[in-house]
Amino acid sequence: MTTDYKSSVFLPKTDFPMRAGLPKKEPELLKRWAEMKLWDRLRAESRGRPKFVLHDGPPYANGNLHIGHALNKILKDLVSRTQQMLGKDSHYVPGWDCHGLPIEWKIEEQYRAKKQDKDQVPIVEFRRECRAFADHWITVQREEFKRLGVDGDWDNYYSTMKYESEAVIVRELGKFLMNGGLYKGSKAVLWSVVEKTALAEAEIEYHDHTSDTIHVRFPVVKSNGGKLDGAAIVIWTTTPWTMPGNRALAYGKDIAYALVEVAAVGEGSKARVGEKLVLARELVEAVAEETKFTPKILAEVTADDLEGLIAAHPFRGRGFEFDVRLLPGEFVTADAGTGFVHIAPGHGADDYELGIANGVEVPDTVAEDGSYYPHVPLFAGKRVYTQDGKKGDANRTAIALLDEMGKLLAAGRITHSYPHSWRSKAPVIFRNAPQWFISMDKPIAEIGGTLREKALAAIDATRFVPRAGYNRLRSMIETRPDWNVSRQRAWGVPIAVFVDKKTGEPLRDAEVMDRIVEAFRTEGADAWFDSPPERFLGNKYDAADFEQVTDILDVWFDSGCTHAFTLEGNDRLKWPADLYLEGSDQHRGWFHSSLLESCGTRGRAPYDGVLTHGFTLDEQGRKMSKSLGNITAPQAVCDQYGADILRLWVVGTDYTEDQRIGPEILKHQAEAYRRLRNTLRYLLGSLDGYSSDETVGHAEMPELERWVLHRLAELDTVLRRAVDDYDFHTIATELHNFCAVDLSAFYFDIRKDSIYCDAAGTPRRRAARTVMAEVFSFLTAWLAPITCFTAEEAWLARPGDMPDGKAESVHLRLYPIIPPAWLDTALGEKWKTVRALRRVVTGALELERAEKRIGSSLQAAPHVHVAPEYLKALEGLDLSEICITSGGHLVVGEAPAGAFTLPDVAGVAVVPSLAQGTKCARCWQVLEEVGKSAVHPLLCLRCEDAVSA
Repeated sequence: MTTDYKSSVFLPKTDFPMRAGLPKKEPELLKRWAEMKLWDRLRAESRGRPKFVLHDGPPYANGNLHIGHALNKILKDLVSRTQQMLGKDSHYVPGWDCHGLPIEWKIEEQYRAKKQDKDQVPIVEFRRECRAFADHWITVQREEFKRLGVDGDWDNYYSTMKYESEAVIVRELGKFLMNGGLYKGSKAVLWSVVEKTALAEAEIEYHDHTSDTIHVRFPVVKSNGGKLDGAAIVIWTTTPWTMPGNRALAYGKDIAYALVEVAAVGEGSKARVGEKLVLARELVEAVAEETKFTPKILAEVTADDLEGLIAAHPFRGRGFEFDVRLLPGEFVTADAGTGFVHIAPGHGADDYELGIANGVEVPDTVAEDGSYYPHVPLFAGKRVYTQDGKKGDANRTAIALLDEMGKLLAAGRITHSYPHSWRSKAPVIFRNAPQWFISMDKPIAEIGGTLREKALAAIDATRFVPRAGYNRLRSMIETRPDWNVSRQRAWGVPIAVFVDKKTGEPLRDAEVMDRIVEAFRTEGADAWFDSPPERFLGNKYDAADFEQVTDILDVWFDSGCTHAFTLEGNDRLKWPADLYLEGSDQHRGWFHSSLLESCGTRGRAPYDGVLTHGFTLDEQGRKMSKSLGNITAPQAVCDQYGADILRLWVVGTDYTEDQRIGPEILKHQAEAYRRLRNTLRYLLGSLDGYSSDETVGHAEMPELERWVLHRLAELDTVLRRAVDDYDFHTIATELHNFCAVDLSAFYFDIRKDSIYCDAAGTPRRRAARTVMAEVFSFLTAWLAPITCFTAEEAWLARPGDMPDGKAESVHLRLYPIIPPAWLDTALGEKWKTVRALRRVVTGALELERAEKRIGSSLQAAPHVHVAPEYLKALEGLDLSEICITSGGHLVVGEAPAGAFTLPDVAGVAVVPSLAQGTKCARCWQVLEEVGKSAVHPLLCLRCEDAVSA
C-alpha cells in the first residue's frame, strides 16, 4: 500500500511559461507570421466577406516613432483586427506623408551646417535628397510599427511621394482647376518669415510671446454732422509694425461710445489737456488709467455718429496721404482695448475680409523675408522679424515715428498667446501675398452646390466617435476662409498650372492636364521642373504666352487626396472608407482636408465614420519633452516589457481623452498582464491531454458550468457591441474582470478540487474541462486583437483537440459563435444570489484564518443562516463545494448573536464551525469517511475511487 498520492493528482501541466519573456518571444512570433505569410492567408480566407476599410492617416516620414504614434497605430490595429474577427475582410493599408516643409527643413539644415546655400542647388537635385530622406524613415518606421504587432499590407503601403500618388494628387488639383474652384488671389495669410512660406492653421502652435503695445490717435477729418470734428479716434494694438498697412478703422454697431475730453494729465502722459478722444464708453476709465489722464465725458456717441466718419492716417504728411474710413465690424468688442480696431487688410484675416467687403485697398507692404518693400515710405528695408525669427526694427520705427508726429498716446508691453510655426518655433505674421486658393462659397455645378454646403452636409451624414468631434469639425467648416493650397517651397507636388500672362487667368484645358498627369505617373512630380513647358502645352499654345507656376501644393492637400490613390480603383478596398482614425488635432488637419478635397470633387466625404483620440502625456499630466526627461519611447517599452504591455495600456485607457504613461503606469499594466497570462496558463495546465471525447453536452452540465457558459454569452454580447462602438476600454475592463473575478477568484477556485482530484472520467471533471476548453477558445479569440503576441503564444500551446483548434494561428480565427442555449438570464440571476452568499462565508472564514483558528477553509464546516430566497437559490447545489469547505449546513431563519455578516448582503449570517473527521491525504478535505477503507485508509471514498480507476 502506497501513501504517496501526489502523482495521482491531476496537477496543471503546460509548456506555456509563467514568465512571459515578451521582448524575446515577440520577435520570434513576428518571424513566424512572416514565414507562414499570415497576411496573405488572411486575405485569401477573407475573400468574399463584407469589406471593412480603415483608411490610414499618414504619419510623417521624418524620425523614429514616439508614443503618440504607438497609441494611434495600435488603436488602428485594434479596429482592424476586431473587425476581421467579426467575420469581415478588414484590409488595412498603412501609408506615409512624405512631402512638405519638415523634410525640406531637415535637408536645408544639412546645407546650413556645411555653410552652403540650398537655393544654389538645382531644384531637382534638392528634391531627390528630400525623397531619399523620406524613404529612409519609411523603412525605419515600418519596422517599428511591425514590432508593435501592427498588422497590415506592409509590402504594399502607400506614400504621397510615389509616382502614382503624385499623379493622382495633380489630377485631383486639376478637377478643382476645371470646375472653377481653384483661383489665384492676394490675401492675408499666416506667413513664416524664417521658412519663407505660407502656413496652414494646422501648422501653427500658440506660445506666450511679449509684444509691444501702442495707443494711437487717428484725427477725425470728416464727421457725421460735425459732432466729432477736432476729435481723434483711439485704437490699441499689439502689432505696431502693421501701422503702415492701415487703411481703415472698425467699430461695433452695438457698442456705446463716448466723446471724452482730457481734463488733466499725469506724469509721463502723452495726452494733452483739452484734446478730445473717442472711446468705448465702458473702456474710458481703463484707457484713461493706462494713458495717465483724467477723463471728462462730453457726449454720448452712437454707431450712427460713426457711420461715414473719415480719419487721417497717423503718418499723414509723410507719404500716407489717404483717408481712413470707419467701418462696422462684427468682430469688434468692448472687452479690451478701446472699442475700435485698426484695420490693416494685408495683415489679418478679419481685416482682409472687412476690407474686401468694403472696397478697401489691400496693400503689399511686407516681403517674404519679413522686410518692408522699397516702395513703403518711412519703412523701406525695416524688418518685422529677422531670418532667424528674432524681432526686427519695424516696431521701434513705428513707435518712434508715431511719437515724433504726435499720434502716440501711450506705449507698453504685453505677454500673450501668439501664433508660432510648429517647425521653426518662430513667431509668424499675417502677410498679404499672392496665393492659390480653393473657394469655399463658389457654386460648383459638378457637385451641385458650394464646397462649404457640401462639406457641412457630409459632416451631418458622418458618424463621429466621440460625438464632440462633430461639433468641432462643423464649427471649423462653418467659418473657415477659402483654402490656401499654395506654398513657396521646393519639396512636394507642384501646382501644375499655367497662367495666361495677358489675362492672369489659369489655363483650363483637360488635354494639357492629362499630359501633366501622365508625365507625373511615369517620372514623378520632378517632371514639372525637368521638362520644357512645350511638353505639356503641346502645339495648341505658345509657351511664351504663359507663366509656369512653381509654387508647391499644401501637404494637407496631398494627404487629403490619399483616399483617391489608395481606396479608389483598388478591388481589395472600397470607397468611401468605413473609418478615419486620428488624434483630435486632425479636425483641423487630415479629417478637414480630406473632407474638403473629396466634397469638392465628389460631393461627399471620403469616410462614413471619424474616430478621434486624445494626446499622450506623462504621469503628471505634462507634455513629453527631452528637456523634462519624461519621454516614454515605444521602442524602450518593447525592449523592457514587450509590445503586448503597450497594447494593454492602449485598451486600458480612455483614448477619447488625453492619456498618461510612465514607469508606474507601465508597472501597473505589467501586473494586469500577468493576471491575464496566469489565467491562460491555468486553463492550459488544466486542459493537459484534453480530448473532444470528454465533451459534455450543455444540458448534462452542472449548474456551475452552465453559469460559466452564460457568462461567456453575456460577455460576447457586450464585446460585440463594444467592437461596433470602438469602445476598447470596455472590452479590456470586461475581460480583466472576467479573468480575475469570475474565473480566478470564483470558478477556478471552486473547480480546482474537481480538476485535481476527481477521477479522469467523472462527469463533473469532464464538464469542467469542456467548459474550460470553451473559455480558452473564447478568451484567446477575444484577446487576439489586444495582446496579439500572447494570444498566439497561448494558442500554439493548446492541446491538440480544442474547439476551433485547427487554425494554424489564432489570427486566422473569427470570434466564436455563442449557442443560443448558453444565455440563461434566470440562471445568471440565481448565481448572483449564490455568489453573494459565498462572499459572506468567505469573509467569515478569512476572519477565522486571521485568528489562526483554522489554517485552510477545508478545515471548516460553517453553519449558514439564510433568508428563504437563499435556500431556494442553493437548491440542488453543494454548499461545501461552492464555499470550498469540508461541510456546511444551511439554516433558515435568524442567526444567533455574534454571527458574521456583511452589511451589503442582507439575509446571510455565518457561524464558523470546524469540520468533523480526518483530513484526506489526497484532496485534503476533512471528512468522517476518511480511514474507513481497508485499502486506502488515508483517503476519502472519492479519492479511493480515483486512485483505483
